[in-house]
Amino acid sequence: MFQISQDFAPPFKLISPFFIIGALFYLISTLYLFGFSVENFHHLDIKVLSFIHLFLLGFVMMVIFGAMAQLVPVVLEVGHAAVELFYAIWPLLGIGTLMMVFGFLYLPALLPYGGTIVLVAMMIFVFEIFATMKKVKKFNVVMGSIFISNSFLFFGIIFGLVMALGYAGILNIDIQAFLGAHVFLVIGGYISITLMGLSTVLLPMFGLSHGFSKKPLYGALSLMSLAVILIVISSFVNFSIIKYSGYTFASISLVVYFYLVYKIYKTRARKENDIYAKSIIFAYLSMLASLVLAVVYVVSEKETLLLASAWLFFFGFFGFAITGHMYKIVPFLVWFERYSPLVGKQKVPMLADMLPKQSSHAQLTFSVFGVLTITLAIVFQNDMMIKAGASFLTFGALAFIRTILYMINFKQGLENG
Repeated sequence: MFQISQDFAPPFKLISPFFIIGALFYLISTLYLFGFSVENFHHLDIKVLSFIHLFLLGFVMMVIFGAMAQLVPVVLEVGHAAVELFYAIWPLLGIGTLMMVFGFLYLPALLPYGGTIVLVAMMIFVFEIFATMKKVKKFNVVMGSIFISNSFLFFGIIFGLVMALGYAGILNIDIQAFLGAHVFLVIGGYISITLMGLSTVLLPMFGLSHGFSKKPLYGALSLMSLAVILIVISSFVNFSIIKYSGYTFASISLVVYFYLVYKIYKTRARKENDIYAKSIIFAYLSMLASLVLAVVYVVSEKETLLLASAWLFFFGFFGFAITGHMYKIVPFLVWFERYSPLVGKQKVPMLADMLPKQSSHAQLTFSVFGVLTITLAIVFQNDMMIKAGASFLTFGALAFIRTILYMINFKQGLENG
C-alpha cells in the first residue's frame, strides 16, 4: 500500500482535463464505428488506421497520461520535476490526434504536422517522467516498469513520425515494416507494460489485497520487453522465427500477468464486486479471449479471428481496464483534494457516495453488450451487428461522460466547510 502525501500530489485541475477530453474521445470513437462496414476491417484500411489513432491517442493515452501525472510521484515518492508541463500535454495531444485522424481520412499532408504535434506532446511527457525519475534514490519493480515503458514510448513515437512522413509522401520508406515496430512499441511496450506495473499498485490498493508475491510481475515485464525487442527486429530482418518468438513471448507474458492479477484478486479483503471490480473482471476476460482468438488465428489463418482478437484487446481489455479504474481514481482524487482537509472537522462523504450508480452501471451494461456484439459482427462479417454494437457503445460512452462529469463536479457538503 502506498501512502499519498500532499507534497507529491499535483493539483486536480491539472489532471481533470485529461479525463474529460479522454472521455469525449471515447464517445467520438464509438460514433466513428457507425461508418464501418465489414469491408473496412483490415489492418491497412484507412478507416481502421484513423480509428486506432483516435481511440489509442485520444482516449487510452490521454487518460493514461493524466493518471500518470498523479500516480508517478506517488509511486516514486518524489515530486514532479516540472509538473507545469502537463498543462501543455493535453491540448497538444488532442490537437495532434484530430489532425492525424483527418489526415488519414481526407488530407495526408496533415499527417506529418499532426504527427509532429503528437510527438512534441509525448516527448514532453517522456522527458518530464525521466527527469522526475532522476530524483529517485532507490528503484523497485514498479518504477522499473515505468522506465521501460517510457523508453519504448520514446522509440514508438519516433517510428510513428517517420511513418507519418511516409504516408504524406515526404519520405520513401517501407511503411509496412515500420508499422509492426510502431504498433508493438506503443501497444506492447508502452501501454501493456504501463498497465502491468501500475495495476500492481492500483488493484491491491482498491481491493485491499495482501500477501501476494510480485515475482510473476518480473517475469511478465521481462517477457514483454523481450517480445517488443524481437518484433521490432523482425520488422526489418526477414526471419519468421524472430517474429513468432516475439508473439509467443508476448502471449506468455500476458498469461503470467493474468496469473498475478488472479492472485491479487484471490487475496483481496474487499470481497464486494462493485462497478470497478466488474469492469476489471470483464477487461481481463477480454484479454484472455483475445489471446485464445489469436492462437486460433495462427492455426486457421482466418483474418477475421485476428481482427476480433485485436478488437477485444483494444475495446475490451484497454477500454474496460481504463474506464473501470476511473471509477476509483477520479472519486479518490476529488475526495483527496476537496475533503481530506475537512476530516475531523465535519462530516465528509464516502468515496462510494461520489459515484452515480445508475449511469456507471448503464455504462458497464451497454459497453459490454457493444463489445460482444461487434466481436460477433467481425467474426460473422455482419454489417447490421456492427451498427447495433456501435449503438450500445455510444449509449455506454454517454453514460461514462455523465459519470466522469458528476464525479469531477461533486461538492456535496462543501457549503458547510
